[in-house]
Amino acid sequence: MEQYIDFIMNHPLHVGALVALASFLAFTEMRKGGQSVSTSELTRMVNQDRGVVIDVREKADFSKGHIVNAINVPYTKVKERAGELEKYREKTIIVVDAMGQHSGSVGKTLKAEGFANVVRLQGGMSTWTSDSLPVVRK
Repeated sequence: MEQYIDFIMNHPLHVGALVALASFLAFTEMRKGGQSVSTSELTRMVNQDRGVVIDVREKADFSKGHIVNAINVPYTKVKERAGELEKYREKTIIVVDAMGQHSGSVGKTLKAEGFANVVRLQGGMSTWTSDSLPVVRK
């Protein structure tokens, strides 16, 4: 551990450049998958009929509880089922997963399929449920 501290102290420009590059890469990758929205922004978009929720969790997890009127398209099948979302092309696609781990890659896939307006729920369903918002169980 002492060696790391010595290296950082002796090479601040190298360490600073590494941190800056890593931060830039993380920021760029997160933006490719769509902007994050809060639960209140999601609710506002859906209530104003400007957005549609795509839940990318597996069917079993979706059945345990999902956002009202969400469409279940498991993240492993998004590319092959993107055609099912054609009727929502003019709306904002709001990608929801369990905790935010798959929504970025799904957002990239949907953008590659030509969907321009893709956002993701910040924190996924875990944020939705922790905010005590309603879920539908099927």
